[in-house]
Amino acid sequence: MKNIPELFGSMVFNDRVMRDRLPKDIYKALKKTIKMGQHLELDVANVVANAMKEWALEHGATHFTHWFQPMTGVTAEKHDSFITPDGNGNVLMEFSGKELVKGEPDASSFPSGGLRATFEARGYTAWDPTSYAFIKDGTLCIPTAFCSYSGEALDKKTPLLRSMQALDKQAMRILKLFGNEDVTRVLTTVGPEQEYFLIDKEMYLARPDLIYTGRTLFGAKPPKGQELEDHYFGALKPRVSAFMKDLDEELWKLGISAKTKHNEVAPAQHELAPVFSTTNVATDHNQLTMEIMKKVADRHGMACLLHEKPFAGVNGSGKHNNWSLSTDTGKNLLDPGETPYENAQFLVFLTAVIKAVDEYQDLLRVSVASAGNDHRLGANEAPPAIVSMFVGEELEGILESIESGSVYHGAEKVQMEIGATVLPHFAKDTTDRNRTSPFAFTGNKFEFRMLGSTVSIAGPNIILNTIVAEELRQFADQLEKAKDFKAELQKLIKKTIKEHKRIIFNGDGYSAEWEKEAAKRGLLNLKTTPEALPTFISKKNIKLFTQHKVYTESEMRSRYEIMMENYCKTIHIEALTMIDMVKKSVIPAVLGYENELMSLVSGKKALSVSCSLEENLLDKISRLADCMYQKLGVLENAVLGADEITDTQELGTYHREQIFMNMQNLRETVDELEAMVSSEYWTLPTYGEMLYSVL
Repeated sequence: MKNIPELFGSMVFNDRVMRDRLPKDIYKALKKTIKMGQHLELDVANVVANAMKEWALEHGATHFTHWFQPMTGVTAEKHDSFITPDGNGNVLMEFSGKELVKGEPDASSFPSGGLRATFEARGYTAWDPTSYAFIKDGTLCIPTAFCSYSGEALDKKTPLLRSMQALDKQAMRILKLFGNEDVTRVLTTVGPEQEYFLIDKEMYLARPDLIYTGRTLFGAKPPKGQELEDHYFGALKPRVSAFMKDLDEELWKLGISAKTKHNEVAPAQHELAPVFSTTNVATDHNQLTMEIMKKVADRHGMACLLHEKPFAGVNGSGKHNNWSLSTDTGKNLLDPGETPYENAQFLVFLTAVIKAVDEYQDLLRVSVASAGNDHRLGANEAPPAIVSMFVGEELEGILESIESGSVYHGAEKVQMEIGATVLPHFAKDTTDRNRTSPFAFTGNKFEFRMLGSTVSIAGPNIILNTIVAEELRQFADQLEKAKDFKAELQKLIKKTIKEHKRIIFNGDGYSAEWEKEAAKRGLLNLKTTPEALPTFISKKNIKLFTQHKVYTESEMRSRYEIMMENYCKTIHIEALTMIDMVKKSVIPAVLGYENELMSLVSGKKALSVSCSLEENLLDKISRLADCMYQKLGVLENAVLGADEITDTQELGTYHREQIFMNMQNLRETVDELEAMVSSEYWTLPTYGEMLYSVL
């Protein structure tokens, strides 16, 4: 392997490359665009494009593509070569500023939620200069936004950039009130932790449900799951270690700061965490990370599973979104400092976040809603579907003292005494961590833990940025009019704590008692995606996004349609896959084993030998097989019934309450049969085989 500092970012047209290859005036103009968010002139783009092309050619690239993030949840790219005929039978290698800044993919072939008809095909991609271009698979990839011919956002990047702009505007108003004249911009930063499973590729290819849906639709519980808790942080198996080493190198080449890797709780489950970066860059990097994980796993003879719940009965996979606010001068606005009680600026931003999470619980729930994530939320592995905040004992004490008007004396610093004199002494943190909290303060950032492992982090961060921008706007409107700034500030902070403290919960989010307590507090409990999604287009939420110019109303309604349609299609595909697997794999396996048992019974009876074992087993399997067949018919009818429903909300509810529930009923019987049918006939790889397939 190359020297890591040399390897890192070697396939990225980053600041160092731009500084070396661009004329000083062009470099300064581009940096100004990146830093201040200003428009880039075409003459500057032409020079940048030429330098980018020359650099790409030197690194073996032959094509370029506008790399964008449509509403499919994955990335999209259309490749064009650099070659241009010279009229003499030869070619030139060219790339213009116009090609750099704008592309024209077919907008009608991507999800639009009714924004575009099929015959309205024209769409545009526009270069996002704040996210560096990179080379992947011999192609220069240019991160871009994607919009329709009439300007509607058809992607995830455009509203994300808008939300960052909205938050910057309102945060700057607050900072100016505190005299921060040196700050010119406020950015949100994110470090998304990524969980995933690795199984042997041959076993993956033998499971149609994994291929088509990303999760196992059947699977009896193995003799050993995660009960012994021996996989978490355990020693890496050789194949996994080799995969992780290869993955790190591929990510580092692309400037993705993969930092931490380890085994997760469930067998075959692992996690990767990067260093924080600006939110839109972190979003690009996370999309790349998921893509490259799959490619590298394939090279190592494995399959990388990113579904939220690939295996029932063991932990599923999430994606923890570590979110914070920073100034362009390097100050973290969510850092409480040594004396948070006296840090008024920190308290303003903290209470703004508290108010935002309380007032927009529904939006945070919508931001993580999906068919896959419905399997996780509320289980003993992920936060419940109820949105709440953990702030820790110290901050809770500070907030209580502010509300009551009492003096806060501070948390006592305690030295940890472990009992062995050879071990070092260190200061104990003033507060614990809470892994059951959906939205936890973890020192200088908030960890939004409800995200599913496949989700683009753009959606949750669009929500976070916008709701916090709204609360900062309200704060700034009030404080800018104040005659006595300090008195009005104290009044504002105290009032906010009093009105929104219900959202703060430092206890066990998994307990049944919390669900009852949350209901008493008036907190929402939107347990499923069909329950959550309609809140996205409530009057309150439409006003929020349109006021801050993050979404238009039509863009919001289109996204509601897309999200609900995606939910229904996911359940529909799973149901059809389940039906197909039962007919082609499960029924033949059961019949084959029944035939063997009948032969044994006939043979033993002919010899007057007892065959009670075979008869009892045959009777039980036959009864289960009949039950399975009946449930199969019910599921098939339920799938057909969806064709008669046209209303979006009604269709989503039908898929959850009819199709999904009938799938669960069918699965229960099939899993019971799997536990009884001989492995000689059961051809589908079992949970035990898959979860322990990588050594």
